[in-house]
Amino acid sequence: MQEKTSPTPEPAGSGSNSGTAAAGGPAPVKPVIPAAAAKRANASVIGMIIALAVSIAAFLPIVLMNPSPNSDGYRPDIDVSAAARNATDVAGFTPVAPDTGNAFRPNYARWEAGTASGVPAGTASGVPAWEVGYITPKESFIGLVQTRNANPTWLLQQTRNAPVTGTRNAGGREWELRDTGKGEKSMVLEYRGTTVILSGAASLDEFATLADAVVKSLDSNPAVTVSPSPTPAP
Repeated sequence: MQEKTSPTPEPAGSGSNSGTAAAGGPAPVKPVIPAAAAKRANASVIGMIIALAVSIAAFLPIVLMNPSPNSDGYRPDIDVSAAARNATDVAGFTPVAPDTGNAFRPNYARWEAGTASGVPAGTASGVPAWEVGYITPKESFIGLVQTRNANPTWLLQQTRNAPVTGTRNAGGREWELRDTGKGEKSMVLEYRGTTVILSGAASLDEFATLADAVVKSLDSNPAVTVSPSPTPAP
């Protein structure tokens, strides 16, 4: 006779756990955020949004009150006539101050003494001259240079060694026309004791307009008298 023994019952859930462990490892644990912590997190996000809105509201009127930059860029306030009067005594002549009716905008007007350190007087770079820069109506550039001490080397330097290509009448005077062939050109006039050079990449029509105003300014100023060179003693 065999004695029947009843099998030992397995703990509840042991079979499912072992099956789960065998199938895919331990089950993932899903974190649970306490309600108080979640409330504090939401409060922080809302506070950041409110602070950002307040900052934008504070700076928006400042931005709106400041006008946007002008597309024409910065325009310096240059009074060519006043600068010319100030340079008259040191120049020894009245520098030209062309009246173009605000069509040409000056961006500098200065007297260059031509006495930079290491530059001998009388050389190309050592020639004292009146200089004015103009922005043309078509947004190009023409530089004006005037001196009573022009020499061939200085003239070549100012015109970038451009050859003479003809003449052009402006203001009732014949200007010498020089062209580099690369867009840069110059108009040269010797009149009433000084030499005036206009140089730049503007169109010839704009050159002629400025040259006409230069001649009118020259005619309104006293002529420059050149003292004769002293005769050397025998």
